[in-house]
Parts: sequence; C-alpha cells; structure tokens
Amino acid sequence: MDAQGRGRAEDIDPADQWVLNPDTGEYELRLTPSAPQSAPPGPRSGAARTRGAQASAPVTTPGRAVPGPRRRRTAPEEPPPGRRGRRQPAKKRSRGKKVLMWTGGTMAFVVLGAAAAGYLYLEHLNDNIQSVADDGASTGGFQKDKAINILLIGTDKRTGAGNEGYGDSGSVGHADTTILLHVSKDRSNATALSIPRDLIVDVPDCPTTQADGTKKVIPGSTGVRFNTSLGQDDRTPSCTMRTVTELTGVTPDNFMVADFNAVKTLTSAVGGVDVCLAKDIDDPDSHLKLAAGTHTIEGEQALAFVRTRHSVGFGGDLSRIQIQQQFLSALMRKLKSNDTLTSPSKMVKLAEAGTKALTVDSRLDSIGKLKDLGLELGKLNTKNLTFTTVPVVDNPAEKVKATVVLKEQPAAEVFGMIRDDVSFTEVKQQEKKEAAAVAARLQGAKSDPSEVRVRVLNGGAPGGSASQELLYLQNEAGVTKSENAGNAPAELAKTTLEYAPDQADQARALAEILGLSGAAMKPGRSVTNSQGLPTMTLTLGKDFKGAGVKLNPQSGKAPEGVDKSTADKVQCAK
Repeated sequence: MDAQGRGRAEDIDPADQWVLNPDTGEYELRLTPSAPQSAPPGPRSGAARTRGAQASAPVTTPGRAVPGPRRRRTAPEEPPPGRRGRRQPAKKRSRGKKVLMWTGGTMAFVVLGAAAAGYLYLEHLNDNIQSVADDGASTGGFQKDKAINILLIGTDKRTGAGNEGYGDSGSVGHADTTILLHVSKDRSNATALSIPRDLIVDVPDCPTTQADGTKKVIPGSTGVRFNTSLGQDDRTPSCTMRTVTELTGVTPDNFMVADFNAVKTLTSAVGGVDVCLAKDIDDPDSHLKLAAGTHTIEGEQALAFVRTRHSVGFGGDLSRIQIQQQFLSALMRKLKSNDTLTSPSKMVKLAEAGTKALTVDSRLDSIGKLKDLGLELGKLNTKNLTFTTVPVVDNPAEKVKATVVLKEQPAAEVFGMIRDDVSFTEVKQQEKKEAAAVAARLQGAKSDPSEVRVRVLNGGAPGGSASQELLYLQNEAGVTKSENAGNAPAELAKTTLEYAPDQADQARALAEILGLSGAAMKPGRSVTNSQGLPTMTLTLGKDFKGAGVKLNPQSGKAPEGVDKSTADKVQCAK
C-alpha cells in the first residue's frame, strides 16, 4: 500500500517512506507511480520555475488540433507590486539528511547511521535523549580537529521492565562496565580501554548537579573500588569522569551512560549479533545457556551473554570484560555491515533504540551533536579499533582475592600511549614515518646492558627524575655503569641520548631499554665519567614519564604483557 492509502499522516511508518538511492548514496522519499508526483519539500529555484513553465506550454503542430491543457496544481500567483499576498510556509528540506552515527557504550558500544523522515522526526528523536550535567569534569566537548576521548559507562541499575530479576533490584547502580574510547586525531585508529570495576582507585572530590537541580560537592574516597565512582553517595557520571582523569591522566571530552535495556533493544534493532563460544555455557546467575559454537543472539539472551562471568575464563570480572569486548566487536561489525546500513527500517529502529537507551552529558544532548560525533567515528576501520584492558594484578593486601590494583609500569605505558595518541595497531601513515637515516640509527648490533656507560642529566623532567631513572637502570635494566650527572645546562622538550660513533652499539641497547626513537638519538661526541672513561649522555626532557616508562612507544605494539584484540576479528570466548 502506498503512502496515500495509509490514512492519517501520523500512521505512516517513516521507514517505509525512505529508500537508498544507489547512484547518490542518499536516502530519498519513495513515491509509487500511482501517487501524485509532487515536488520535494522546500522552495523551488528560479531556474526550476522556468523549466516548469516551459514544460507546461502546449506544443503546436501545423494541421493538428492542440489538446487542452491538463488540470494540474499551480503555485499561487505573485501579488501585484505594493500588495502583500499570503505564501505557504516553506517546508524544511529533509532529503538525504543523516540523523545519527554515534558510539554508545558499555553493553552497547554503537556506531550507527540512520536516515531522517523529516524535521518532526528529528524533533521526536531529540525528545528521546536524556542528558545530565558534566559539572566541569570534561574538556568542554569533542572537537573535529583533535583526538577524541569518550567515556562509555554501563550501570547495573535495575530500571525498566523485565530487569527486576537481575541482582539487587534496589541498587542505585554502579559504574559496572567502563570503557575509555580514544580516537586518534587523524581518525586512522582507536583504542577502547576497559577499566575493571574492582580496580582500587582514589575517587576525588566531586562537584555534582543533583537530579533536583541542586549542587553539592561529594567528598572523595581513597582506596575504594572504581565502580563506586557512580551512584554511591549520590555520585553522578561526572564523578566517574573525574576518577578516570585521576587514574589515567586523560580528561574525557564527553560521556555516555547505558543501562540493561540498551543491549536488549539495540541487538534486537539490528536483528541480532553473531558470537562464538569455545565451550558449552550454562550460567544460572546470568541465565545464559548456549552450546559451543557460533550463535546469533539478541534481547534477553544478549544481555545474559554480556553479564556471564562464572562460566568463562577464571570466572571473575576480568573474564567478563573479555567476553564483553568480543560482543562489542561483533556489534560493531553488524552495525557497519551492508545488511544494516542499507536497511531504512533497521536504521529507524536503531535511531529510536539508541536515543532511548543512552544518557549523555549536557554537551552532547542533541541529534545534531551526536551526528557530528558519529561522522567522526564513522571514519574508523574496525581493523584499527583495538580493545584492551588496564593492566592489573591481584590486590596483595587481600587473602581472599576480590579486588585488583594497577600493574604500575605497563599501566603507565598504556596510559601514556593514549595521552600521546599512539596507535595499538599498525597504521600506515607516511607523514609519521621517520626519515630513513634517522630510523637507521636503531638498526644494528646492540651491546649487553652491562657494557653500556651513560651519565644521566635532568633537562626539564620533574625534580628527582635523574635519580629515579638511575635506580631503574642499575637495579632493573642491568645498566650498572651509569651515574647521576645532576642538572643539564638547559631544559629540553624531548629526551635525548648523545653518543660518539664508536658507541653506537651501546646507544642502540640503551634506546631499546628506554623506548627511544631514532630522532632522540644524537650522534656527536662522548664525555668522560667519574672514572675517566668515555660515556654517553642521557638528558631527560619534559617528555619524561617516570622511571622505567617507555619514552616513545612504537605504534602498533602494545606494552609487554598487555593483551589486545581488534574489532574486525572473531574470537571465541573460552
């Protein structure tokens, strides 16, 4: 049945009105041949009016009768000069308008695109969006010409129909699943960093806007679980944002919050996602019962999948993080597939589900802002989206292991890679490649660390850095022939290593230990150490991140001991 046969305009399904034009890549209004072919909404140009007038003029041929003009709709005549006539208000042009393509979080890590069914439908979607204040905890919102950091928070608050049976139905909720999504400045790669809910952290003082509009400062807590940064003591998502900044040194641009309903509605909207299990699972706690192999899951079953933990891995939260990352990768692949992107009905369902499922910060509270963010995120290739987790170890203060603490050195390297916009995947970028001569400085034989002689100077790093780095070199890296030479005569932005040509083997060995790039290696001259022997000079610049922390981590290489996976690959939960 065509649109004219449906009755009232408000009964028309927007998804049935719009189809994808393969020639233009835009969504267009569908009109059947039997329907009146009215012009697209919006005023016509002068040229269009001229063409219309020419088309309506009868063509005369000698010796033949001229047929009378067909009855057609005509635009009202222009009023004579000096008189004002009433004009029909111009309708907003809706053809090809892209509604949203965004990322939601937690149990709903979403990149989606949708077609609009007119201005009123956009207003309807705007009304779906819920927002809360960021309380000054963000950067002020993402920018198109900078790297983007979005905090994705999944709360275990049991709200909505059908969710009462999960866990503590009276809970105010926690930051149950949290992901810091970093998108590179050039949009070539992204990193999704999972933060364990049981990680011991310090929650800072949090100025918050409460639900009734009042404001108060919630005192911080030291040595508590990360998940208490939301919900507990009236903490809002802005407090989780401050806690992430305190932990990683990265200030998020925006946040998105999802509850249990998000994973159910979004997976149903796309017709389910494909996941893989390496073994049979029967988890009475999450209500997941699936045989080994590949399955298409949606709704309640999808929620059970992301909540299961006792039947995978070691049965803890870290195992659950891995299965959630697999699920989010599968959802990403489904959302970017042609099966989804070329289906207007799925796009409209996703637009409805997405805007209802997520709560965003007050700087991301409209379809227009979400669309702009989505267009930036849509530039990503799934093979360059890396999932990883904050490196942690069991809390040594506990006899019964229930919480985890940072694994300091690799965690500092992971946080540093995100702050410095370094990719966890290999991305070909000619502009980032060092010149061949500079890169060649790292190639060749390397001395044993015990043969490396170097003196360490502080050239802009925090006070005491030279002493701390010296202790690391001597006690952990095996560079026993090293010494502290005090402060450098001038501050440097970047750490450098100066060496004589015959010390190149030693320089390459030290560069590997410290993570120095070829650009940080400066062929020059050697100096003498306290024993009168020739030695290299390592000057710590303002980029120094701490003793033992790699200075220039290589793109495409995660720190040692840090697991990672990419969104383009199917992995089976074990």
